[in-house]
Amino acid sequence: MKLTVAVVGRLKEDYLRAAEDEYRKRLRPYCTLDVVEHRSIEALLAAAPAHAHLYAFDERGELLSSTELARDVLAAEEMHGGGAPVWFVIGGADGLGDAARARARRLLAFGRLTIAHRLVRVLVLEQLYRGFKIARGEPYHRE
Repeated sequence: MKLTVAVVGRLKEDYLRAAEDEYRKRLRPYCTLDVVEHRSIEALLAAAPAHAHLYAFDERGELLSSTELARDVLAAEEMHGGGAPVWFVIGGADGLGDAARARARRLLAFGRLTIAHRLVRVLVLEQLYRGFKIARGEPYHRE
């Protein structure tokens, strides 16, 4: 499966880059992954293929468990996605905006807390890794 994590903004902190690099390495056996940075949400949306399945992270989104992410998003895309590009979208400091919310196949949330968008991208990668492990019945996740 080919995944894109599309983000607004750049990672400047070394410790966050190291965490991102670790999860990118862990994800290699499960998917082809691109992490693409954009200057604005408008530029991100313009770069997304029209037929891409966008899953956007927003504080108003659904609260899924890791198991639900594995089953309802990752496994479902592998089985029924039809080869469409799968994009996980993270807005910048100003969030997503209405156009991105409208374009998203689903809005997902880590909770109602405000979390720095730079940190969210590491959390998304960790959850993708966890989701692939769950979907394949491999040890990592505990319920």
